Amino acid sequence: MGEFLANLHEFWEIARFPAGGFLCLAGALLCLVGTVGVLRFPDIYTRLHAASITDTSGAALVLIGMMLLSPGWLVVSKLFAICVFLFLTSPTASHALANAAHTAGVQPIIGRVGKGEGEDV
Repeated sequence: MGEFLANLHEFWEIARFPAGGFLCLAGALLCLVGTVGVLRFPDIYTRLHAASITDTSGAALVLIGMMLLSPGWLVVSKLFAICVFLFLTSPTASHALANAAHTAGVQPIIGRVGKGEGEDV
């Protein structure tokens, strides 16, 4: 059993760096996809949805990847605190922005973008 645990520790030390790098890249790609969504979607509600979901998920993946790459538990605990703060504030900020847009009377665009008045699709 001791040899298994020693081998498991060695495997973890080897496998955590590629896994952390992969998670950081996946999070960065998810944030990039969210940026494309913000640029392509027609109104504030869909843009806000694309930004809030991908921003929170992408940042979480980057932070988890950084946790795997970190040298000690102090850094891991700080990154975990940042992750908790992000998960609490990002949805709250998105809700506040959507509520402000709704209160200001911004209406969502319904239907296909670019559809003419007399066209049937």
